[in-house]
Amino acid sequence: MSTKLLGTNLFPLLNIEKETKRWNNLYKIMTEPKPDIVPTPRQSVWKKNKTTLWYHPAKEKKHDVPIFLVYSLLNKVYILDVGEGSSVVGGLTERGYDVYLLDWGSPGLEDSDITLDKYIIDYMENALKRALRHSGAKEISLAGYCLGGTVAAILASITKLPIRNLTLAAVPIDFSIGIVPDKWLAGLQNGSLSFDQFADAHETIPSEFLYLMFRVLSPVYGSPKINLITRAHDEDYVEKWRRMDKWTKDTASFTGAAFKQMFNDLYKDNKLLKGELMIAGRKVDLKNITCPLFVFSCSRDTLVLDKQSLPIMDLVSSEDKTYEVYEGGHVSLALTGVFAEIWDKWLSSRSLHMQKELV
Repeated sequence: MSTKLLGTNLFPLLNIEKETKRWNNLYKIMTEPKPDIVPTPRQSVWKKNKTTLWYHPAKEKKHDVPIFLVYSLLNKVYILDVGEGSSVVGGLTERGYDVYLLDWGSPGLEDSDITLDKYIIDYMENALKRALRHSGAKEISLAGYCLGGTVAAILASITKLPIRNLTLAAVPIDFSIGIVPDKWLAGLQNGSLSFDQFADAHETIPSEFLYLMFRVLSPVYGSPKINLITRAHDEDYVEKWRRMDKWTKDTASFTGAAFKQMFNDLYKDNKLLKGELMIAGRKVDLKNITCPLFVFSCSRDTLVLDKQSLPIMDLVSSEDKTYEVYEGGHVSLALTGVFAEIWDKWLSSRSLHMQKELV
């Protein structure tokens, strides 16, 4: 039945089932607790302070070369393992890789003096050594996402550990451009703006401040509800939205020493791009990277622009190097697990395959 006035429809025909699902799901989001995040089967194989190295065994091992995953120090690592069907980690284990996931944890006030140097050498490099010993592998693939890709590239350029492949997703290398407002960058570069006193005052930057900072700088952290309202009838989309909403509001804290170093060495002086960065007395020269390299960006990324990532292709010495841009956003490709498919497509031909025993 339709309602008419002078021969004109006042209301379009509604899909009652679709609308019922939409409003039921919206009510569910507003009234129910945040979803539980169930990780891919794992075990802790190394721990230092707040940091844990998780081992996720392959469901059916097909590759001798395991993968060591590194994410940003500024966010919680479970964006790479948000549940069955969407997990990057799960997608890689299903494709036959043993995966080691470095979980930085969230530092407390007692950790305020931990610098990027300490995180990269004392934590990340030592965790990588542990992954090699635990796996028994001769080489390992190092994979970094966002700022995790930056520290992965730094470590790859200074370590003597056997890195077989280096893969970087949405990685900032050139810090003279990006989401930081131009006036901030100009102020940092000319010395009129400094975050040193702020970091010293807080000692460890609280997670609430970092969440607000990200929300101001990127719409990703607003968990836009307009898209949710228009697609709330889609239960699969709603579940992914709920996980993203939980993750964006669950920011990690960040040590004051690392915060100052990041803004001074990377944003202010752009030392990584210029080849002037020193980490624990070692000069970071990206030309030292000779292993196969795969870098990819996201076309709708509002956090890390592809022009921030692209310079690394001319800075490394790798002969086998690939750069690609994929359709999607900074978080959406990780949230849907597509990273696993992208990484596997490139890595599988550059990893040693297990030889099946003859019966």
